[in-house]
Amino acid sequence: MAITAAMVKELRDSTGAGMMDAKKALTETEGNMDEAVDWLRTKGLAKAAKKSGRTAAEGLVAVVVDGGTGVAVEVNSETDFVGKNAEFQEMVGKIAFAALGVDDVDALKAADLGGKTVADTLTDKIATIGENMSVRRMAKLEGDTVVSYVHNAATGGMGKIGVLVALNGGDAAIGKQVAMHIAAANPAALSEADMDPAVVEKEKQVQMDIARESGKPEQVIEKMIIGRMKKFVAESTLLNQAFVVNPDLTVEAAAKEAGATITGFVRLEVGEGIEVEKEDFAAEVAKAAQG
Repeated sequence: MAITAAMVKELRDSTGAGMMDAKKALTETEGNMDEAVDWLRTKGLAKAAKKSGRTAAEGLVAVVVDGGTGVAVEVNSETDFVGKNAEFQEMVGKIAFAALGVDDVDALKAADLGGKTVADTLTDKIATIGENMSVRRMAKLEGDTVVSYVHNAATGGMGKIGVLVALNGGDAAIGKQVAMHIAAANPAALSEADMDPAVVEKEKQVQMDIARESGKPEQVIEKMIIGRMKKFVAESTLLNQAFVVNPDLTVEAAAKEAGATITGFVRLEVGEGIEVEKEDFAAEVAKAAQG
């Protein structure tokens, strides 16, 4: 029986097995989908499917810089323990280097990693390590100079928070200081022009509602809002934040003193934005008892 690409895809989707493993299973079972699933299970190649529904909110962010290009990649696991696993760290490092040659996560998953795609490599690692994992995000930054920083490093170039900052002029020293500031202060955007208009408008409406609760006249409220929104923008944008190294200066002013202009930044933190469902102990026991 001819094994089609559609059959291979169906088996991969249902088991989480790699492409070549799925094709071999179908060949060995003459295209019988149920028997192919059993074949994969007996070979220990369908384990990943059982883990794909579990939340992966731990893991590592890896950063790599090559000349004027830097990438940051978040690879998630279920537990912090796996993030300390040398085998997992080695894989994350290789994925980060592969990211230098692509522009988005979909392309990264399809990128070659020693003869297998990143996606297939991850599937194999799920089966061997025993936890759900995912390549969640990547970001690329280019500039005259790109400097990286990792906060809470687990090993070289990877940890809980990964930062890239792009500069024109200056040197690696000011770049490192700015990167550390970004890790600590978590700015929402580079400048006011880069802020999400919807976020700004929402904050303005919130401040308007708060001000109106005071019962002051609208003319007074309008002046209050101007000052509050100016403060909001200053606290939310990298260039306008007070520099952690010298709070008397903004980040932009500190960079200028060092002969640098900041042109962009990336900050990825492991698990940010992921909602982790928590169960009480009794619920966990009941769930385990149900198989």
